[in-house]
Amino acid sequence: MAAKPPAMSPSDLPVAQVLDRTTGPRRAEAEELLELLGEISGEQPVVWAGRIIGFGEYEYRYESGRGGRSPVLAFAPGPTKHTIYLVNDFSQRWPDLMARLGKHRASKVCLYLTRLTGVDRSALRQLLEHSLAETRPPGR
Repeated sequence: MAAKPPAMSPSDLPVAQVLDRTTGPRRAEAEELLELLGEISGEQPVVWAGRIIGFGEYEYRYESGRGGRSPVLAFAPGPTKHTIYLVNDFSQRWPDLMARLGKHRASKVCLYLTRLTGVDRSALRQLLEHSLAETRPPGR
């Protein structure tokens, strides 16, 4: 019996199919995020876990020995919010950027934006660039 692939793995699902889960102004924002993350990463988008649009990939390993792979930059468009995946504890690492960002919610690795309206694009770009610098494999 073949081993089941990890939940967080790349797939061949078309990016457009994930983008189609959003409509109206949020769809245009998802397109903007797609372009921004692609430009910053220099990578082509790939769908991970059936719902996350990721750019590039890296391997990680915890002290416990457990590990996996993840995109270096990623976001998930949704019907009520955009979820942007960043490096661990990003909001504590760069509080000045978080203060400039505008209306948002944050968890350990996720930045939640209901809309991009009012979001400081320069602060968002810098957050993405800093996160990429922390996760990109050496030599890339």
